[in-house]
Amino acid sequence: MQEHGEKSPDLDPIPSKRYFTIGEAAELCDLKPHVLRYWEQEFKQIQPIKRNNRRYYQRQDLLLIRQIRSLLYEQGFTITGARQWLTGEVAGDDSARYQQLIRQTINELDDILKILKSHK
Repeated sequence: MQEHGEKSPDLDPIPSKRYFTIGEAAELCDLKPHVLRYWEQEFKQIQPIKRNNRRYYQRQDLLLIRQIRSLLYEQGFTITGARQWLTGEVAGDDSARYQQLIRQTINELDDILKILKSHK
């Protein structure tokens, strides 16, 4: 587990399964489970399915969590700033945001490529 402020290592590709427990989600996003629970309170976009008092995350949740992690730990956003960025409330030059979206898309495509190559 990395400390706040360090450059994150490349995260493992997200396996192709429908639901992930909080432990699996935390591991795939290089976070601790209590951080995920806290972020659920701070970022309304994170909405795991809750059944029998357990959380189940889907792929889109993990992608969002990884994006939030990048905003906070790698790009230096505050929670308020990250929340504003995610809701599109940040004023000013959008080029940095588009560059980030392009980087994220490339990373996701790399993940898909790794998964496809591993299934040969």
